[in-house]
Amino acid sequence: MQEEMQEQAKGKLELLATQRVEANPEVYKIVDFLNKNLKRYHLMFGLAKREEEMVISVYEVE
Repeated sequence: MQEEMQEQAKGKLELLATQRVEANPEVYKIVDFLNKNLKRYHLMFGLAKREEEMVISVYEVE
């Protein structure tokens, strides 16, 4: 039973922070760089575009 719960918990994301910035195509490169280099620290970065701004999200991956 406990093993099943641990498997279900794997891959869960916990939102740590968000930040809105002006839309800029270079932000994708920064988010990609952060994801590639901070993966070992169980961090994941997301990016969403909303009209004229972008929202960067930081997640902890369990």
